[in-house]
Amino acid sequence: MEILKLKHISKIYGERVQHSALQDINLTIEKGEFVGIMGPSGSGKTTLLNVISTIDPPTSGEVLLNGENPYKLESSQLALFRRRKLGFVFQDFNLIDTLTIGENIVLPLTLDGHQVSTMDKKLQEVAQRLNIENILTKRTYEISGGQAQRTAIARAIIHSPLLLLADEPTGNLDSKAAKDVMVLFEKINRETGVTTVMVTHDPKSASYCHRVIFIKDGRFYNEIHRGDSRRKFYQQILDVLSLLGGEADDLSAIRL
Repeated sequence: MEILKLKHISKIYGERVQHSALQDINLTIEKGEFVGIMGPSGSGKTTLLNVISTIDPPTSGEVLLNGENPYKLESSQLALFRRRKLGFVFQDFNLIDTLTIGENIVLPLTLDGHQVSTMDKKLQEVAQRLNIENILTKRTYEISGGQAQRTAIARAIIHSPLLLLADEPTGNLDSKAAKDVMVLFEKINRETGVTTVMVTHDPKSASYCHRVIFIKDGRFYNEIHRGDSRRKFYQQILDVLSLLGGEADDLSAIRL
């Protein structure tokens, strides 16, 4: 079953001086897949994620999420669609300092007016799955980066989204916390079946995906699939990245 379909997506910025960020991108993602998006800085990765996440409409082409084009919705309907159907995980966590960890996690349910008993039940379930039951009453400044990212993931999946979108989720973490978070993403994808799309610079993180799509200069460049061996897949990712070229600092996040 197709969860996401992109048809001939192009994105052009600017009026007088135009910059083509994406050119004729076609992509299909099936239910339950875990897909990575990689490419050098400026290749269009984040633009692609923004188009998928209904934040930035394409200049041309069509985005279908579960067969529906969200860009045809009115702005109030689109905001609801985004809140109910999508889950977001960012590099800098985007947690609210004035709320406890538990309050941060249930925010999507609070905004939708769920009953407190339902929210409590879902909070306990998701906290247990992410092993953060013991920090629910703490504040954001009392927890580690790894715990903050687990909190952000919990918030992103508590409402059982159609699609989980992650933008450099390990970018602010040390190598151990990064590995823990990626193991968690893999586990959540496997156990809940939530379709996941992740933009990353980090080949180690990308090796946890089922497949990785590479883009260069706004165009589709290559795609590789993970077989039985994550180690072999990691090596394949490195091989494609070396062919892709790009600045040396593009790969500075490689964690060996």
